Amino acid sequence: MIGSTPRIRYRALVLGSLLAISAAACTTPAQPLLPGSPAHVINVGDTKLAATAYYQSGAYDRDLSIVTSRAGAWMAERIPQARRPAVVFDIDDTALSNWEVIKANDFGRVFKGPCRSLPDGPCGWVAWDLQGRSPAIPQSLALFRQARSLGAEVFFISGRDESQRAATERNLKGAGYNGYRRLILTPRGSHYTSASDFKAPQRAAIEQAGYTIVANIGDQPSDLAGGHAERTFLLPNPFYRIP
Repeated sequence: MIGSTPRIRYRALVLGSLLAISAAACTTPAQPLLPGSPAHVINVGDTKLAATAYYQSGAYDRDLSIVTSRAGAWMAERIPQARRPAVVFDIDDTALSNWEVIKANDFGRVFKGPCRSLPDGPCGWVAWDLQGRSPAIPQSLALFRQARSLGAEVFFISGRDESQRAATERNLKGAGYNGYRRLILTPRGSHYTSASDFKAPQRAAIEQAGYTIVANIGDQPSDLAGGHAERTFLLPNPFYRIP
């Protein structure tokens, strides 16, 4: 999940799992830019086209459904057995979709500035989040509702900071995420080298409060790193990377 503030240092990379797709699409490899550089350089423009095609073709939705189906099967088995079961969700591009601003910014990460020209860009990510209009990812919303119906408490842990709490709560509830236990955001002014440096200790604190985290769901490896969950489920997101 993207946090929409530079409290956690993000690297906006449009590479991820689509590098292989982009490489296959290139018929003429780029020439090395500097002496000693690799002979084959992936073209970023081709990668962005591949990412857009992945989203628009339905393959992204298909892959979301595959992962959330596995998570749902695990939760159905484990939640009834666990003591004080809990499920942890990331927010950005896990619970809520940011595709509108990703596309408007041509896969760039513009943190500051207004967001008044959608569907065109540029759109500042902080301003976008403060609008509280990100739609739910349907597969994740269904998973959330399943967790609640089975009796699990749901915690959201996000790289967004406390200045965005009111807008984030409004957005989550408006998108259908009603009845969660707690929304955990980074303190204002805090800095983390990796999202996992913030998120893993928060999961540990949930466990220390007596909960069993049966599933941790996110779209970035850093959402899941650091343990403190029985199982992790990585949703597809080849559009950017958060360390």
